[in-house]
Amino acid sequence: MSYEGPEDEAPQPRSRRALTITFAALVPVALLGWLGWSALGDEPDRPAAAVSPPASAAPGGTSSPSASAGSLAGKVVVIDPGHNTGNFRHSAEINKQVDVGNGKKECDTTGTATDAGYPEAKFTLDLAHRLRTLLEKRGASVKLTHDGDREWGPCVDERARIGNTAHADAAISLHADGSAEGNHGFHVIMPGAVHAGGADTRPIVAPSRKLGARVAAGYRRATGEPFSNYLGDGTGMVTRTDLGGLNLSTVPKVFIECGNMRDTSDVALLTSGPWRQKAAQGISAGIVSFLHES
Repeated sequence: MSYEGPEDEAPQPRSRRALTITFAALVPVALLGWLGWSALGDEPDRPAAAVSPPASAAPGGTSSPSASAGSLAGKVVVIDPGHNTGNFRHSAEINKQVDVGNGKKECDTTGTATDAGYPEAKFTLDLAHRLRTLLEKRGASVKLTHDGDREWGPCVDERARIGNTAHADAAISLHADGSAEGNHGFHVIMPGAVHAGGADTRPIVAPSRKLGARVAAGYRRATGEPFSNYLGDGTGMVTRTDLGGLNLSTVPKVFIECGNMRDTSDVALLTSGPWRQKAAQGISAGIVSFLHES
């Protein structure tokens, strides 16, 4: 899906009043001017200094990640846009039960939507495109579980398998919640320990928790969105053992519920293109931080 993110405006040069001075005065004035320019950091190619956020901005006192880390060359990230806009036309297929290790779950669901009809699946695919662009600019190899090119699905077990087969260094599933009005904010879902059937999350629980903390910190910093007021006890962090996309993963993976599509305040953000760009930047910053610390 094509999209237009906010355009970056090139810095405008400062106007400088022409000075009529003698040649004798020109040299010291020019030197002082150059020193002042350097002190202000306004040289065109000088990158802005990264500002470290307070430790309280992240769950568990972890400082928010900076997006200024180096190249992600050699790193693989799998992005899983939750649901599919075509799922509602394929109820038989998506209602088929699949094995998630400790039980059976539907292949997939239709996802939620705003009261005005903006579907979660459209939101997640747009956000996935924005996130992919940011990560590829950092040098990462990025794979989507689907790109709007399927009539329905894929099933949750296949979504996990795509990340496993790619040997992803990090995988993230993008979602928006469908809770009641008044429930607002975002939360990150991490895998709990599951060792049953074809599922064994024990090796990925710790790195997934670290990935989740970094994504939550980056997302909150970039968007200003608060932690969920209805899940996670105010921490923005939730652990679950009933999601096939997490249970069947063999690589570090988390879900992010970016907001509530049934809450008026969250909907105003989720339906905004510029805000979705901020969301992508926050998630990207968290993934970058995780990959450089791994």
